[in-house]
Amino acid sequence: MDPFELFVSVTDVRYTYYKDTHKILGQTFSMLILQDFEAITPNLLARTIETVQGGGIVVCLLQGMKSLRGLYSMTMDVHSRYRSSTSTAAPVARFNERFLLSLGANPACLVVDDELNVLPISAGKDIVAIDPDFGVGVGRSAGKGKRKEAPGEAELQALKEGLSDTKGIGEIIAQARTLDQAKAILTFTDAITSKTLSQTVSLTAARGRGKSAALGLSISLAILHGYSNVFVTSPSPENLKTLFEFIFKGFDQLGWEEHLDYDIVQSTNPEWKGAVVRVNIFRQHRQTIQYIQPQDFHVLGQAELVVIDEAAAIPLPLVRSLLGPYLVFMASTINGYEGTGRSLSLKLLQQLREMSRPSSAMSAPSSTNGGNTDDKASGSTPLATVRTLKEIKLETPIRYGPDDSIEKWLNGLLCLDATISTSLKKTLQGCPHPSTCELFYVNRDTLFSFHPASELFLQRMMSLYVASHYKNSPNDLQLMSDAPGHHLFVLLPPLKEGDNTLPDPLVVMQVALEGNISKQSVLDNLSRGKMAGGDLIPWTISQQYQDDDFASMSGARIVRVAVHPDYAKMGYGSRALQALNSFYSGELLNLDEVVKEMDLETFEDVAKVDEDATLQTDQIAIRDASKMPPLLQRLSERQPENLDYLGVSYGLTPLLFKFWKRAGFSPLYIRQTQNDLTGEHSCVMLRGLNKNRQEVGRWLGAFSLDFRKRFIALLSYKFREFSTVSALSVLEAANQGIYTSTTEEDEERRVGGDVLVGSEVKSFFSPFDLKRLDSYAQNMLDYHVILDLLPTLAGLYFSKRFPEDVQLSGLQASILLALGLQRKSVEDVEKETEHQVAVAQCLALFSKTIRKLTKSLQTLQKEDVAKLVPDASLGMDKKTQAFVNQASGASTAVVKGGVQGLEEELDQEGREVLKALKESQREVIDSLDLKQ
Repeated sequence: MDPFELFVSVTDVRYTYYKDTHKILGQTFSMLILQDFEAITPNLLARTIETVQGGGIVVCLLQGMKSLRGLYSMTMDVHSRYRSSTSTAAPVARFNERFLLSLGANPACLVVDDELNVLPISAGKDIVAIDPDFGVGVGRSAGKGKRKEAPGEAELQALKEGLSDTKGIGEIIAQARTLDQAKAILTFTDAITSKTLSQTVSLTAARGRGKSAALGLSISLAILHGYSNVFVTSPSPENLKTLFEFIFKGFDQLGWEEHLDYDIVQSTNPEWKGAVVRVNIFRQHRQTIQYIQPQDFHVLGQAELVVIDEAAAIPLPLVRSLLGPYLVFMASTINGYEGTGRSLSLKLLQQLREMSRPSSAMSAPSSTNGGNTDDKASGSTPLATVRTLKEIKLETPIRYGPDDSIEKWLNGLLCLDATISTSLKKTLQGCPHPSTCELFYVNRDTLFSFHPASELFLQRMMSLYVASHYKNSPNDLQLMSDAPGHHLFVLLPPLKEGDNTLPDPLVVMQVALEGNISKQSVLDNLSRGKMAGGDLIPWTISQQYQDDDFASMSGARIVRVAVHPDYAKMGYGSRALQALNSFYSGELLNLDEVVKEMDLETFEDVAKVDEDATLQTDQIAIRDASKMPPLLQRLSERQPENLDYLGVSYGLTPLLFKFWKRAGFSPLYIRQTQNDLTGEHSCVMLRGLNKNRQEVGRWLGAFSLDFRKRFIALLSYKFREFSTVSALSVLEAANQGIYTSTTEEDEERRVGGDVLVGSEVKSFFSPFDLKRLDSYAQNMLDYHVILDLLPTLAGLYFSKRFPEDVQLSGLQASILLALGLQRKSVEDVEKETEHQVAVAQCLALFSKTIRKLTKSLQTLQKEDVAKLVPDASLGMDKKTQAFVNQASGASTAVVKGGVQGLEEELDQEGREVLKALKESQREVIDSLDLKQ
């Protein structure tokens, strides 16, 4: 039999596409072979290499090349996504250079050719034999001599012996490999035996620390303690291979047997490759361990224990939905490469910590995405109940030995363990005033050169990314290094003379240049209803507003603003934005300081392959520091690109929106559906530069006006989930954009064009409507009678159609927006204010609001009627008055004559009547007998 065929037949080989590598998370292999180097990304490296156990081999296959420098100019598959219309430059493979140089510095790496000749770059060629008197790894024996004792092993042994007589826990703890793992199992056991259902136990660690094994053993204990309905979830059932393996090991330790005490059900889904999806236990009573997919959280009604493995790889909204009135065990890797790793630790766990405090028992914090909670399926908000939180961390590795060189190399290459360190110097210096800090441009050729100083600065920059932002992955590192349109800036404290140490960055800013797209390209894509890759803001705005001119302008999209957590909310982020605006406006440029082209070694020079080079003779080494461009460059020394605007796209949260609104940015687009990863609505905001505020104000004002109209209309749809304060803040920022331009023409258009006039009132409200509003304003009706009029009334107010003198307080405006535009109930408003504004108080404020708006409508109608009365005192204009005067002047004499004749006639008739009256009186007097 052919040896290769024999090898394949007796060896368990798992073949997988790069796109399916998420399915092997949590599994352990002895060897990894990576083919097709062009398709490799940092995420793939992190995902796959850490599944290899200690003593295993990682093989990376390269195509035939005569020099390793060919990697420097190799076009990676991911580079196609980095191209944009702004820059004609091709992506630069700086990441490959750093990857190759890091391999050369790794003592456990060999670079060989197809004949297995070791190449000069290999640090592993100087390998030193291990002392035969010592073993390696955790509890492994070298076969002879002494055995190396792992840290904490004696304590672990003592713990196992102390619990050996305890039924159940004694047998399970015997399976623990490290002290950390044993303590984790004990913590899980405490939660199981306490029977407190609203409890979360969070287990976080780096790869290979035995998280899944600890969970599996703990589940077997939960079954022993009578838990009937146990649900297990992870991105794929294949991730649970280790977890189920240790559940069965736990059952074995307890003396349970398959078929007699429990049955195993495997999946029939071919994609899941026969993974275990259900375990039926019938030893004590009917108990089940059931796998569910994360999106099936609605089936957890009868759950007693829910176990979430690889929680960091599950979108955050789904993890939130999986929490409920039952015990939850949650394990996750927080190296940051799994998409939401930081999101889980920074947001969800922080929220659980808040709720576990006694002071939070009465009022649970609302969700961070504008008051949004995506928990309708479970009937109630899972996080609204008070939950207790226990946190466990595992430090000691099991899959490989302590201080493993491959793990250390991978963490260094991908900056996975970049953490903030607070130095004594920083503590003594305090916080410099933001105005004294200066923004610098970072040269990426030098930053990714693998020079020790550059590496230190890169790790510090990435530690800010990790600490201040939650959506981090190693792919971001390759985007930073290779994308031609991306630029890096850092805000540094004031540098003192003679200070030769590398400064700590206060703020790291990543900027992507976008736009400058040809009009024909825009028209072609819009006509097909498609958006090209890259240039996020130009394509989004062009599609949303069907405008084919916007994309031809150039702008800078601020990808990230990462502020040092010790200096957060002190004005450093705002200072960095101001400096960036000044730089692109040309205010900082000093032509005397602009650096002339010096004889420096660029990346292109290094990437050139010598025609006579061979793999055996080619010397790959770190570039000479004296020939590299400076790592940091003052903005006064750099010619800025010609831009029209600054923009940003981010996941909408109240705090972030407040920051960008304060920086002068106006919202032009909010996505109606939530981001699958974080559950937030994407928001695009823009502002002009200092140099062209008037020009930008014209189109930004028009876009903002249209955005305000659309946002008001959409508030009763998906945006109904926004908190009222967030929605009000968005409208205020939109108004900020509308009033950007300050030219007289625009001012006249704004002030005179939109305010309601009396004749328009009847097109919005019938006489019956107005009477209803008036009656409610006088407290003669219930508010339900006018409920149908609120959307129209609120729409007019927030569209600035009422006169300027009609102003509502912040609370009144919030209540009007909530009831009128978001169509919430008064009870919803009370809940949102955490019962600070009671229903009665809310209705009293609402009544005042309606009274004020109704009075304004009545005033407008009165003014309209008054204009119809032809009297100069009631507002007759000069032309009409002159015409009336002229017409009346021609007939003055006739009128006077007529009046005079009429008066004489009346006098004459009056005299005759008096005369007749007197005569009749005389006759009466004469007829009387006066002698009596």
